[in-house]
Amino acid sequence: MVEYLGGHHKNLPYGNMGWPLLGETLAYLKPHKSDSMGGFLQEHCSRYGKVFKSHLFGHKTIVSCDHELNMYILQNEEKLFQSSYPQALHGILGRLSLILVTGDVHKKLRSLALGVIGGTKSTVNFLPSIEGLSIAMMESWKGCTEVVFCKEAKRFTFNLMMKHILSIGPDEAVTAEILGDFHTFMKGFVSLPIHIPGTPYFKAVKARERITSTIKGVIVARRKEKRLQNGDFLDVILARENLSDEERVSLLMDLLLGGYETTATLLALLIYFLADSPQALQQLREEHLAIRKNKKDGELLSWEDYKQMNFTLNVIYEGLRCGNVVKFVHRKSLEDIKFKGYLIPAGWKVLPIFTAAHHDPSLHENPWDFNPWRWDDQASNKKVSFFGGGLRLCPGGDLAKLETAFFLHHLVLNYRWKIKGDNFPLAYPYVEFKKILAIEIEPIYKTLEQKC
Repeated sequence: MVEYLGGHHKNLPYGNMGWPLLGETLAYLKPHKSDSMGGFLQEHCSRYGKVFKSHLFGHKTIVSCDHELNMYILQNEEKLFQSSYPQALHGILGRLSLILVTGDVHKKLRSLALGVIGGTKSTVNFLPSIEGLSIAMMESWKGCTEVVFCKEAKRFTFNLMMKHILSIGPDEAVTAEILGDFHTFMKGFVSLPIHIPGTPYFKAVKARERITSTIKGVIVARRKEKRLQNGDFLDVILARENLSDEERVSLLMDLLLGGYETTATLLALLIYFLADSPQALQQLREEHLAIRKNKKDGELLSWEDYKQMNFTLNVIYEGLRCGNVVKFVHRKSLEDIKFKGYLIPAGWKVLPIFTAAHHDPSLHENPWDFNPWRWDDQASNKKVSFFGGGLRLCPGGDLAKLETAFFLHHLVLNYRWKIKGDNFPLAYPYVEFKKILAIEIEPIYKTLEQKC
């Protein structure tokens, strides 16, 4: 029992280890509004301070709601701390997932991911493909008075990633096949890890196997072409001879998952917050009207246009801060570490909680308000960690901002919208909307008023 409660370590943070075996995991994972810390963290921070001990996910854990400690953890990856996710995720994500691997393997795969994304961004079709799918989405809503935005956002980002990664269009049969498996995959991703036929977890593992098999088939077909000229992620990955096919498939899965789910969640959060922020929405619309006025009819957006979307980026940053697409990450300490008088024992799990820092009133004035103008102060960038940090800084963060900005450009110039019913984002801990975010839409220009 002494060992369970933390052993004989001195200067451990205060806290509660909860029930044997279960610890406090169920209370920690209890769904709450994603634009808040949630009851568990609020109660524990109030009682024990911003850093406290607990027993979560089967391990003795130090929980950090302190931004300074969070950044210290992220910046000391592979030195003092190391990624350490629950074993159940290995069964779903695969042993070579960028999220799970450590050391030289992680360095190799992350470097490749950065090269893949950077290389394809310079191709001539990159921006037109993003804008083309954005325009197609707006066109598909013609004459409609209501859309289920979460579903539409996922359709947009999935089609976009399939185009970027595999050069497969939205109308091809394989797109619908992989999308169906991805829906099953995501349901199991946040389920109890019970590997019994019929459970969401079991179905997710099988869905991943089917997606992997499909991607392998695309690789075989591409090789038979004996030329790499699509300009997509797969071309770049196949050109790297120091990779095994298992590494190639795993990296393509990571890129597809990251670009699909997280960007779709960000879009949904922005629609939600902007619907209740008319002043921010008006300034956003004015910024994009100014960009459009300097372009010819039908002329596509350019990199120079993107550089003018300053307030758009403010909106994106504020949506990330308020909505918390990623609530926390899993780490473990590699040695005894002292920080601010606390001891973090070697081998203990460590959870840096980004949500807590994003809603910390000592860092952000009126942190519960959606206020894009706070980002006019460059110092705000040092008070958040949307995309992680250090060696594990998200390689697709800039791509997500670009895709979101282009989508918003066409959305705010073509439609007004209202949230239907009592709706809000919930953290499970991954963000989902209570009622799938149905919105009522109205075209701004009469040219859009046609029947579905």
